[in-house]
Amino acid sequence: MARVFITGSAAGLGQLSARLLIEQGHKVVLHARNVERGHDAFEKNAEAENVLIGDLSNHEETKRLAWQLNELGTFDAVIHNAAVYQRSSKEIFAVNTLAPYVLTCLIRRPKRLIYLTSGMHLYGRPKLEDFSANNSSISYSDSKLHVLMLCMAVARKWSDVYSNAVNPGWVPTKMGGRGAPYDLKKGYETQTWLAVSNDEKAKVSGHYFFHQKERSYNPEANDLLLQEKFLAACKDITGISFPE
Repeated sequence: MARVFITGSAAGLGQLSARLLIEQGHKVVLHARNVERGHDAFEKNAEAENVLIGDLSNHEETKRLAWQLNELGTFDAVIHNAAVYQRSSKEIFAVNTLAPYVLTCLIRRPKRLIYLTSGMHLYGRPKLEDFSANNSSISYSDSKLHVLMLCMAVARKWSDVYSNAVNPGWVPTKMGGRGAPYDLKKGYETQTWLAVSNDEKAKVSGHYFFHQKERSYNPEANDLLLQEKFLAACKDITGISFPE
């Protein structure tokens, strides 16, 4: 039995991932951005161990979320699921790019880290020179490339952690819309598999998965110089160093 924390687990893929893990007998701690959504999260997954509240668009609340999680003890896996899509560039940058970085740095190191990215990362650009607190140029695609860069940097630096990225596909959630063409179940199976499975194919690091199969991805994510510049830029804007 594993203990798993999932960001953005009040609805969508995060909520479905939590349900599947609970059904499999694992302990799950949920996350929601406010108290109202926290109640929704518990209604949908009443057997969860706990639900933590924190608005990932707010830097101080993101740090507080990490501290609250550490007070609960250690986790076997953390799934960085939370993201926003059709929002301002400032909010996309805060939630999709900076929050996973901050949480990765501050949460007590788990055995496995899973980062949800998107096929749209292929159209993203690093834009590291544009990083700022009031950023207005980072797109959703850019942010999903950032998530993949973070995942690969973690895989390279933390040899004792399985760090992998998942493209869930365009699935019919609130974010994806009813007309999304991919299978909803396949949209959340891969991250849960990577979080808890003893399958040797899941016990790897530095890989990009789509429906439990490895796929090619934007080679900029593996550029060591870009990774280091990314980590340095995140440190500059958050004041938090990446733990070597």
